[in-house]
Amino acid sequence: MTAVGGGAAEVRRPPAEIAPGERGSLRIADRVVAKIASQCAREAVGPPVPGAERPYANVVVAHDTVRARVHVELDHPTDIGARCAAVRRHVTERVGALVGMEVTEVAVHVERLHPAAARVAAQGRTR
Repeated sequence: MTAVGGGAAEVRRPPAEIAPGERGSLRIADRVVAKIASQCAREAVGPPVPGAERPYANVVVAHDTVRARVHVELDHPTDIGARCAAVRRHVTERVGALVGMEVTEVAVHVERLHPAAARVAAQGRTR
């Protein structure tokens, strides 16, 4: 492409190609990571218990590492330790894969347990 400037013809050259690793960076907001962690916790908990709040998460992102605190409500009776371990494992794997950051900690807080009797009553059956 030529441009005329001051009566003399100048040739504009395209900018030098920049290597992909040096083009800049992408920052994912903490709020977005928290929403992703919440969705991953929902996937791990399974079908929602009637009357239960949806899982939510709080995260701290620093230097491409994530620490998450996930709040869930579970049905009861259940193996609470195994369910929390499953949530922890799923959130760690999926958040790491989706946002490309290392998840160093996932703390699972069980906010409330919902008895199975309430679930059966909500379905319209009684014993």
